[in-house]
Amino acid sequence: MTVAFMNAIELENLTQRYGDATVLHGIDLTVGQGEIFGFLGHNGAGKTTTIHVLTTLIPASSGTARVCELDVVEERLEVQRTIGYLPENVRLYDSLTAAENLRFFARLSGVEDVPRAIDEALGILDCRELADKRVGTFSKGMRQRIGIAQAILHRPKVLFLDEPTSGLDPMGVRQLRETIVRLNAELGITIFMNTHLLSEVARVCTTIGVLAEGELIYQDSLAQKRFPDEASLEDIYVRLEDR
Repeated sequence: MTVAFMNAIELENLTQRYGDATVLHGIDLTVGQGEIFGFLGHNGAGKTTTIHVLTTLIPASSGTARVCELDVVEERLEVQRTIGYLPENVRLYDSLTAAENLRFFARLSGVEDVPRAIDEALGILDCRELADKRVGTFSKGMRQRIGIAQAILHRPKVLFLDEPTSGLDPMGVRQLRETIVRLNAELGITIFMNTHLLSEVARVCTTIGVLAEGELIYQDSLAQKRFPDEASLEDIYVRLEDR
């Protein structure tokens, strides 16, 4: 049953330090349930670190992070059952087929009806024809689709995508874009997508956050159309600084 008005993601004063270096500076961020959220920023801005905190891979130095009202530290296992995650470099076993890879990850995730979950995930991604093919022969785009299938086997409420268009050709980018919209519209999955490509954010995202040197400098709905003609992150940074 869907919980009304629940926030999918909440960050409060989130700070991350590595030694003397601070990579996240007291971030406050809220992403509503059912959003497609685009987290924009240049490489090194702190986007991947934020995802690593939210996916329980690393603990924050201070502040709090919640996913579907679950604390990522105190309720770590429950968070892991609630989310799906696609890293920038998809981790699959090249010597296995797509179905064999998915079977392995489904069992790790505690999926009950594994064959059904695999068939449904491949169907959602329109790639059932890849089931019996060895992953080592796949293109980057094909690997991405199997990676997303793996991430949704257990029907997560929130899906984290880290630079999902990295290395994809134009057709792969288009297929990924269509997949993101379908997962959100048909399955109701909240999407949190790290990217530095404003063009992709403008096409699929409903809300946006801009991270610069570990600081959240902007967050709003794209329905506001505040940046309708920008071609790059530099344009956004200049516009924000001039406000």
